[in-house]
Amino acid sequence: MIEVTDVQKIGIGLSGMGIAFLFLGVLFLFDKGLLAIGNILFLSGLGCVIGLERTFRFFFQRHKIKGSIAFFGGIFVVLMGFPIIGMIIESYGFFALFSGFFPVAISFLSRIPILGSLFNTPFMEKLVQKLGGDTGRTRFSDFSLKCIVHSN
Repeated sequence: MIEVTDVQKIGIGLSGMGIAFLFLGVLFLFDKGLLAIGNILFLSGLGCVIGLERTFRFFFQRHKIKGSIAFFGGIFVVLMGFPIIGMIIESYGFFALFSGFFPVAISFLSRIPILGSLFNTPFMEKLVQKLGGDTGRTRFSDFSLKCIVHSN
């Protein structure tokens, strides 16, 4: 079993709070302050969970540079005072960066009893297959395999 360090536990909390602040920022009609705090907390939490070096390597891989530019550019646009446009740009970057993890996440969520039965309804099944690809097998990117193998 993989042991979770105290720094990783703090990182999970920071990422969770970041997602909560982002949600509140969108809920309160794209409040610039909440969105900025959410972005900062999410990025610092990600750095704590997988480490600073792996975070930099993740964002600055050659094939992910387009998504990274959109993600960080969206954060910059939000900070400049245009939260709706910034969140649209940031959302594109987020999906471009993390789309490789969607099949693994959907495969995991489909094994949870209540969510699994929800994912098997006809409408959701088509949506899940479109988002997650083939959920019958687990696909890992090269980066996620390195994180699993090297995490101690």
